[in-house]
Amino acid sequence: MSTPRPRATVTQIPAYVPGKPPVPRDDLVTYKLSSNENPFPPLPGVIEAAHAAVDLANRYPDMGNSALYAGLSEKLGVPVGDLAAGTGSVALIYQLLQAFCDPGDEVVHAWRSFEAYPIAITSAAATSVPVPLTADAEHDLDAMAAAVTDRTKVVIVCTPNNPTGPSVTQTALDAFLAQVPPHVVVVVDEAYLEFVRMPDAVDGLATYRAHPNV
Repeated sequence: MSTPRPRATVTQIPAYVPGKPPVPRDDLVTYKLSSNENPFPPLPGVIEAAHAAVDLANRYPDMGNSALYAGLSEKLGVPVGDLAAGTGSVALIYQLLQAFCDPGDEVVHAWRSFEAYPIAITSAAATSVPVPLTADAEHDLDAMAAAVTDRTKVVIVCTPNNPTGPSVTQTALDAFLAQVPPHVVVVVDEAYLEFVRMPDAVDGLATYRAHPNV
């Protein structure tokens, strides 16, 4: 007689909470800032590249993204094997958590931070460990380090933090990494890197080179 299989359990995945659309006005054009809508049109080169891609719509694209990886490798000085492309940072976060987390593993992250974190963590069957921001809406890195347990697989640091804005300094990140066990993967989410204007800003590439778990 075969052993009965355990019944599957259903985990409630948090709903994504989008920003509210702007109220239409007759006297000006409105933009949905929560969706990063740009008031300026695409650059001419972007439009030209998009039009050129249509001419090749009858062919399959390079499934390995070889030209993209080669260009990024040369520009960033990173081995191709260390690169991963995706449809934005959201897709990469989903893939990373699914690769490193088993059911019940913990993922430590600041909160409030990017709305997709709890969704991606739950989708990977992991457990979200949100750590409240400081009174200045910054990452409480000491509290995040204290939240790491033997079940922690991944820690996410969002800099600049979405949606509150403050960035983490390199000095603070280095001190934090010194407290995190080397087997815990630390994700430095720099989706808004281009908006950082501060001294001692995080250098993601240098940090990745200095820490194998970043």
